[in-house]
Amino acid sequence: MDLRVTLSPNAPSECPVFAYTGGRSPAPDRPWIVFLHGAGNDHSVWMLQTRAFAARGWNVLAPDLPGHGRSGGQALDTIEALADWTLRLLDAAAIERCALVGHSMGSLIALHLASIAPERVFRLALVGSVFPMPVAPALLDKARIDPPAAHALINQWSFAPATLLGRSAVPGIHPAAVNERLLQRQPVGTLPVALQACNAYAGGFEAAARIHCPTLLLSAAQDRMTPPKALAPLADAFTSSAMPQRVVIPGAGHAMMNEAPTAVLEALERFMTPPAG
Repeated sequence: MDLRVTLSPNAPSECPVFAYTGGRSPAPDRPWIVFLHGAGNDHSVWMLQTRAFAARGWNVLAPDLPGHGRSGGQALDTIEALADWTLRLLDAAAIERCALVGHSMGSLIALHLASIAPERVFRLALVGSVFPMPVAPALLDKARIDPPAAHALINQWSFAPATLLGRSAVPGIHPAAVNERLLQRQPVGTLPVALQACNAYAGGFEAAARIHCPTLLLSAAQDRMTPPKALAPLADAFTSSAMPQRVVIPGAGHAMMNEAPTAVLEALERFMTPPAG
């Protein structure tokens, strides 16, 4: 789906946005589910999950965020700006309410969006998420001055050891190599801006306290970037009436959608329920 969205409310012109629909055109009688990727990625990290939900009766939207993938414009430098942009994207796609899924940086965007526009989100899934989401100074520096070294660090930290040694859920595909190529394809300058947005975001606890829709916190046991044990402060920030479900996928790291695609899909399917009516 090709859309056009302004980068900011005061932007003079709209920028093109590429959004994947799971291979099916939206239908008016289906619920919507929106997938948000992380820093340096694009819609393709959700390939199995988007296609499966589209085949099972959902309208799917998985955009490339500004400055990423096939979307235009430059990367936005705050989580708040990305959440505002995503709201304008929902308007452009005529999506009144949706289930919202975000991974890593995308999880912070989803969290913030659900807190400022609760009427637009009926289910929230935060995948590979923590708050705060600090980024190592070494990675921030390398993203600015030595992108190949930054890509190598991200790959090292994003996958379980067995995957780095060649294990794959899809025979003949090396997930770490695919992820490295995905990082290489992003426009120059996108990665450091996106990583700094994660590092600087300060509103996570306040956002969680404003969430009232059912929420899933999906982690991976061998995630070294957003480890499950670091999720406790964010989980505790939700109100007792919106206590999130927590699921941990064994044997996978931060890039769990690629390492354990079926397990991620099954966890999301168990959680997602279309709104009544």
